[in-house]
Amino acid sequence: MASAAFEGSDFLLLDEELSDEERLARDTVRSWVSQEFLPVIQEHVRQDGSFPMELVPKIAELGLFGANLEGYGCAGMNNVAYGLVMQELERGDSGLRSFASVQGSLCMFPIHAYGSDDQKERWLPAMAAGRAVGCFGLTEPDFGSFAQGMRTRAERKGDAWVLNGTKRWITNGSLAQVAIVWAQTEEGVRGFLVEEGMPGFETRDIKGKLSLRGSVTSELFLQDVELPEANRLPKAEGMKGPLSCLTQARYGIAWGALGAAMACFEEVVDYSRERLVQGGPLASKQLTQAKLADMFTEITKGQLLAHRLGRLKDQGRLHHTMVSMAKRNNVDIALQVARTARDLLGANGIVDDYQAMRHMVNLETVRTYEGTHDIHTLILGEHITGMRAL
Repeated sequence: MASAAFEGSDFLLLDEELSDEERLARDTVRSWVSQEFLPVIQEHVRQDGSFPMELVPKIAELGLFGANLEGYGCAGMNNVAYGLVMQELERGDSGLRSFASVQGSLCMFPIHAYGSDDQKERWLPAMAAGRAVGCFGLTEPDFGSFAQGMRTRAERKGDAWVLNGTKRWITNGSLAQVAIVWAQTEEGVRGFLVEEGMPGFETRDIKGKLSLRGSVTSELFLQDVELPEANRLPKAEGMKGPLSCLTQARYGIAWGALGAAMACFEEVVDYSRERLVQGGPLASKQLTQAKLADMFTEITKGQLLAHRLGRLKDQGRLHHTMVSMAKRNNVDIALQVARTARDLLGANGIVDDYQAMRHMVNLETVRTYEGTHDIHTLILGEHITGMRAL
């Protein structure tokens, strides 16, 4: 069961490497997640696709939307502080980190990086304050990892654009006031701001999910949606635009997955100390200690990877292949930690009074989205060999 006073794992004393500001950001969000988010998430997960929207103003007040962006009401955190924040949000639930990550990395970032001054002034302050929610429309029903194959098209019509297509697996889709939609044009891929209520634009939530149940996932339908030129991201050209957004999001995931792993680890350590089996605590058994040692080691290795990634990002030296390694590794080890924790919890592990199985099924999705585990494997393979795999 969740502890209100979460301490986290810090075997190699990485806290000593953090600034006061970085620790404060983490500890503030850690306390909020424990006190305000964890008490309500269980009921939302029991529903099908429900996110606690009543918490959005508080998330905004904490400065967690576009937290590592400068200006426009954004917190301007450095990237290590931002990573630590993502860690604590995903300790609560992958759906919570996804909400903030989509808002900041996938929606506010492209407006901040590629938008016009008018677009920035209109959307970024409202999104930072939680008054407007965004979503990111890249994935399609037939094109996930191979995003270049997208069929959504935008065609010029005088001074306007007409969009047609379908996007699928879109976090926050039906909640959003603005969708960042990527479409093929005669000049290549371009990004557009599609606003809620525009004629021909509809959303529909995906039901029956067994994972990320505390998050809203939708389809976007665009049928002859007419947009003015002012709704095109003027500086986004080709696949560099959407892929740069994904790099930002994957960075946050590399940290966030550790939060889920740490939640499962602390829960099962506490449980194993109290659970009596065969004349003693479960924690006193050799097999239990071997599993806990493996979990503890992998979490620590993941922390080292994430912290180094953050410092390189703050120095402007981060390469997208580094992010692929961290996303691939940290999500994978987090999933293994969650599975092992569920195993050690025994039958109790399948009821939602305990967190492990909720994190476990969420991480199955996190392993798939923002580049599947195998896609990141191939990205690293190409980096190592200089050859794109056939």
